[in-house]
Amino acid sequence: MAASYAEALATDGVVRGLIGPREAPRLWERHLLNCAVLEEAVPHGSRVADIGSGAGLPGVVLAIVRPDAEVTLVEPLLRRTTFLEEVVARLGLRNVRVVRGRADALHGSEQFDVVTSRAVAALPKLAQWCLPLVAPHGEMVALKGSGALDEAEEATPELLSRGAAAPRVTELGRGRVAETTWAVRIAWADPSSVSLSAGRSSSPSRGAKGPRRKRGRAHGR
Repeated sequence: MAASYAEALATDGVVRGLIGPREAPRLWERHLLNCAVLEEAVPHGSRVADIGSGAGLPGVVLAIVRPDAEVTLVEPLLRRTTFLEEVVARLGLRNVRVVRGRADALHGSEQFDVVTSRAVAALPKLAQWCLPLVAPHGEMVALKGSGALDEAEEATPELLSRGAAAPRVTELGRGRVAETTWAVRIAWADPSSVSLSAGRSSSPSRGAKGPRRKRGRAHGR
């Protein structure tokens, strides 16, 4: 299944401008394996949102290696969501749905155990988009480059102001892959204060967690 996805990225993904031509020869080591190790940060049976999914990195890869996880791919651009829907159908990924829209469109209506992203934006902007989607005991996991520690330290005041705990930077894939992945992991400082209504403000408010959504792909707008 992973090989079929790699083929789709190297062919349709390149033709549609989702993957650069120079990236095709190094898809496995630079992209697929880099994303696969995200599973180390995802508890069993988690509901996961991949924000700004693009060509499906890391969300599609995670769904392949972790069929126990329910993965929602959130992407605003039609040409990308069309590709994602085609890939999900081709691979028969029953644990994936594709949502065309911005992350803030889900604020106040959905929460996830893990909210992830890869090469989407700087941490302060990511926190604005992603934290309102994190469940009380969930976690935001942003895949970053080698400068993850410096970026996390710089963003800490902004994260704390949003009700988050101090970020943790972890190295994923150590001893498993040649090029490890750096992840900035951000949880809530006070899980008991988090509710769905937190998605409508800059800081969490007291309340109960909202209902779980049924599995299935959402239709693009």
